Amino acid sequence: MKPKLFCGRSNPEFGLAVAKYLDIELGKMTIKPFSDGELWIRFDENVRGEDVFIIQSTNPPDTNMIELLLMLDAAKRASARRVTAVLPYYGYARQDRKDQPRVPISAKLFADLIQTAGADRVVSMDLHSSQIQGYFNIPFDHLYSKRVLVGAIKELGIEDLVVLAPDIGSVPMSRSYAKLLDATLAIIDKRRPGHNEAEVMHLIGKVGAKNVLIMDDMIDTAGTIVAAAKKARSMGAISVNAAITHGVLSGPAISRLTDSVIDRILITDTINIPEEKRIDKLVSVTVASVFGEAIQRIHNEESISVLFDI
Repeated sequence: MKPKLFCGRSNPEFGLAVAKYLDIELGKMTIKPFSDGELWIRFDENVRGEDVFIIQSTNPPDTNMIELLLMLDAAKRASARRVTAVLPYYGYARQDRKDQPRVPISAKLFADLIQTAGADRVVSMDLHSSQIQGYFNIPFDHLYSKRVLVGAIKELGIEDLVVLAPDIGSVPMSRSYAKLLDATLAIIDKRRPGHNEAEVMHLIGKVGAKNVLIMDDMIDTAGTIVAAAKKARSMGAISVNAAITHGVLSGPAISRLTDSVIDRILITDTINIPEEKRIDKLVSVTVASVFGEAIQRIHNEESISVLFDI
């Protein structure tokens, strides 16, 4: 018996890619808006007693999150045996703690909403903060893009490589890649004067006469990565490439990347990138196989720890 796979509208191409990997068809469902923007959702096939997987990235607009919650609720009320929320990108992850007075912990709020809507399990990739797994009282499978990104980076054949962490938060991820790529590690000391603003203070490590690879879990406005690349080049870096999991690419991101000193940006397909944002510097790397394998193993009640082996 095969799993039932459904996909919301946030990233339909990714849903099709996962379905192709699993050699199944996407389940049929209807999603349409009312005149005022509210959503109407219906599963167009029977899911009673089925193992249901719902793929939906929760990147902006916030309608994507509402759509996810409604799909989860509909599946649960249709008597699905188990409902798994597959979130290639987990939105609102940057607000994962109360770091100043009178602010929400948005990542925890959405964790509560996903569980209340009916999810029995959650699968996601490269969380902005790993502690988000602890916000859930249901099983949470945290996948990593490095299973495919490391191979894509090696195919570039870059020598004298140094992995550059664009801020302190990305150091663990960058250190992991540096070890796998047999590269050295450098770190940017960054300050944020305001939201979506980045200011490079210091660069710790050697990048002169080296080929730099910037690693991060996401690009939003691209301020951080562009500033890091500029700093690396000013200190004598031969080339600057980047490998990023989630391409939010909001606001001035595309113009900044286009005008930057970055040569190439490997970016996964966890978030759908519209045609008008697909500049030549962006090289898409699919992680559909990682999610497909995870879904198959979860459905078969098998361990997914094999997905962490590189």
